[in-house]
Amino acid sequence: MADAVVEFLLENLKQLLLYHVELISGVKEQVESLHRELSLMNAFLRDSKEKRSQYEVVREIVRQIRDVAYETEDIIDTFVATAALQRSRNRLSRFVHAFDYKSVARQIESIKVRIKDIYDAKKFGIEILKGGGSSTKRLPHKRVPVVEEDNVVGFDEEAKTVVNRLTTGSEQLEVISVVGMGGLGKTTLAKKIYTDRSIEYHFFIRAWVYVSQDYSRKEVFLALLGSLKQLKDEMHKMSDEHLADMLHEYLSTGKYLIVIDDVWKIETWDDLKVAFPNRNCGSRILLTSRNTDVAIHANPVNLPHPLRFLTTDESWELLQKKVFGKGSCPSELGDLGNQISLKCGGLPLAIVVVAGLLSKKDKTRDWWKKVADKVSTYVARDPKQCLDVLALSYHHLPDHLKICFIYFGVFPEDSAIPVWKLLRLWVAEGFIQQTGQECLEDVAEEYLEDLVERNLILVAEKRTNGRLKSCRIHDMLRDLCLREAKEEKFLKVIERNFQDAPMGPINDRRLCIHSHVLDYIRSKPSNAHVRSFLCFAIEEVELPRANTSFIHEAFKLVRVLDVRSIYLYRFPSDIVQLFHLRYVAIYGNFKVLPESISKLWNLQTLIVETTERELDIEVDIWKMSQFRHLHTSGSSRLHGPPAKTRKQYADPFVRRNMQTISTISPDSCTENILARTPNLKKLGIRGKLLTLMEEKGGSSMFDNFAQLGSLETLKLLNDAFPLSPFQANLKRLPQSYKFPPNLKKLTFSDTLLDWKNMSIIGMLPYLEILKLKEKAFMGPHWEPLDGGFGLLRVLQIGRTDLVQWDASSHHFPRLERVVLKHCENLRSVPYGLGGVSALKMLELYWPTLSAADSARLIQQQQHSMMNDGFKLLVYPPGR
Repeated sequence: MADAVVEFLLENLKQLLLYHVELISGVKEQVESLHRELSLMNAFLRDSKEKRSQYEVVREIVRQIRDVAYETEDIIDTFVATAALQRSRNRLSRFVHAFDYKSVARQIESIKVRIKDIYDAKKFGIEILKGGGSSTKRLPHKRVPVVEEDNVVGFDEEAKTVVNRLTTGSEQLEVISVVGMGGLGKTTLAKKIYTDRSIEYHFFIRAWVYVSQDYSRKEVFLALLGSLKQLKDEMHKMSDEHLADMLHEYLSTGKYLIVIDDVWKIETWDDLKVAFPNRNCGSRILLTSRNTDVAIHANPVNLPHPLRFLTTDESWELLQKKVFGKGSCPSELGDLGNQISLKCGGLPLAIVVVAGLLSKKDKTRDWWKKVADKVSTYVARDPKQCLDVLALSYHHLPDHLKICFIYFGVFPEDSAIPVWKLLRLWVAEGFIQQTGQECLEDVAEEYLEDLVERNLILVAEKRTNGRLKSCRIHDMLRDLCLREAKEEKFLKVIERNFQDAPMGPINDRRLCIHSHVLDYIRSKPSNAHVRSFLCFAIEEVELPRANTSFIHEAFKLVRVLDVRSIYLYRFPSDIVQLFHLRYVAIYGNFKVLPESISKLWNLQTLIVETTERELDIEVDIWKMSQFRHLHTSGSSRLHGPPAKTRKQYADPFVRRNMQTISTISPDSCTENILARTPNLKKLGIRGKLLTLMEEKGGSSMFDNFAQLGSLETLKLLNDAFPLSPFQANLKRLPQSYKFPPNLKKLTFSDTLLDWKNMSIIGMLPYLEILKLKEKAFMGPHWEPLDGGFGLLRVLQIGRTDLVQWDASSHHFPRLERVVLKHCENLRSVPYGLGGVSALKMLELYWPTLSAADSARLIQQQQHSMMNDGFKLLVYPPGR
């Protein structure tokens, strides 16, 4: 973690020296000197990565570097915030509050002394890196997985599926992989398959080898040869190339099955595959891994088999078998046993560990109740049995993913985490460093996908375009996050009653409150070290007016502030003194966002949920060079830059970061505003859309959209309150060339457009997703024109009076998913859609009986086309 802390600090110092040198004019030389010293430390951190697990002295040096980096960050951030406040004062106030630069210089010199002390210790560390200091060396321990051969539950169908893949198909050599997170039972499943009678009959030559993270190519080949024949003494003296040739020759004699268990790296498979001949006799490799990328690399054609979690019933069955053997659970313990097994989240390893705890003591209701209340706590008490197994995946991560993974500890147990929010938080926290011109959020999304591929993070929901919409983390892995976060002073989570938590200052850099928020606020906290304050309390609380300034008083250096679960009666004006803020999420009775927020020039993301229908945004976002995302509820009114300063805002550096504006009023879509957001990706508009569409002098405000070349998502929500949508419906749409040129996703709601306008939408060249929500299009008949919707993959139609929809496969050649919700007059789904070869999903919610019947005909047609992946969902069932 020290690596990420120092990297982030170096980047901050670099930004200060390059762009805000006026704030550090009194101590510029000292800051430059600090940057040089920390750069050297950073080099040591990079060089020491491979040695940290072996030498305690190296780990201690790394901890000292982390602590001094934190202390340096505190000094610099405090200085910069004070200097910024000083510059904002008038001349008289500056004189009264004269700034003591000498004091800051002394603090920096003190830090440099600390760094020198670390240097003295580091010399010994460098000797170790060069090969010395063997007396302190700790040999790595190779963990062999525990294989459950008795009382195996839930693997019968899984085993049949994999056995079938191993014994059928091509005569070519194939790799069949099983993937899943640690503790799911990949090794146990592989052993069950390996000893299956049909496998023993099918593969006369069989061998098994366990690889793990730290492996020796020579040892792997020796282990495989040892499974196949008697090893001779001279074999241990042979090179790995010679042993590979010997293994290759032996396996060439017949059909073989090799199990390669627990492969971590792509390079491992590339190292070993030379020993496995392809004799076109149906030989197979069974590979297990926690990393899906490894499996796909080994066989890019056939997808790996993802090992699932146990169901609720299977979890309870396994717990009973491990605790009671062939006996039965007493009735008085049944409800508690179910609770315990449920809280293990379907992870067999956790169930086995808990079962061991339950077996050690008398089986009383009091004891089981204690375990049921704190299952994860009891599992964590014996880390070698569970958390250390899971930690192997964490320690294998590169540094940039470690810090992202630990961050999942801030979210409550079992919560579905919105991906858009997670990515913005990662960027604001500084976890994603700028390299070249890459969009930070795109890089963050790649990091998340990498964690998913490594089976550390679970997919909760996907978007219609296939990208991640929400994710979650298994409770046991979350406990691992919290354990590592505590060790690194990274995060403090208060999950239950605040009275049980320590009342003193918090040294962790992040503080997250999950309950009893007001208790914490009333304690008048003061935590100078905290850089992120996140409040994810389930219960929504109203903040007393007397406590509205607690944020500024408690967290003067905060960067991330998420208090969405706290209702604020008025906008916290003191927030503008939090100079370092990058991310803000607030909720309350707001009518206006004041211009003073413009002072927060570090701000990247602003999320404001208000109980008001409209929000006037007086903030001059155009001079905030880091600003990226504006999320607001209701209809928000934006203002363009003042006329006297518009030339200043024409600088592309000022406007290049703006990516999201949601949701603004139609009258905000002026040329003056949209011309300053050339890189905007998402735009939501809510209000009276006639204002946007009506032409005056041969043009309309909608014409301004054509210049949004980067816009991919556009939402048009017609809200004419207090009028009904029928009193302010749209007559027609602008021509397709007036839409943003690269639009991929388009949403309409309450627009009441005639279906004839669909010909315009169909001409949008890159449109992939079209969502027609409540009363978006109305009329009894829709007949698409030829030549449109060439790339459309997802079509959703909400409540409408549509009766007849005529369509053929050539109207939607690439359609993959159709969703029909409350189309209560629609007689049938077009039979022609059954001929779309790309179709994967058809969903009908509250359809007519005839529409449901027509959907089943399409299902039959898809199956006749051998599209076994097609799915039909009709709700409610029985329609």
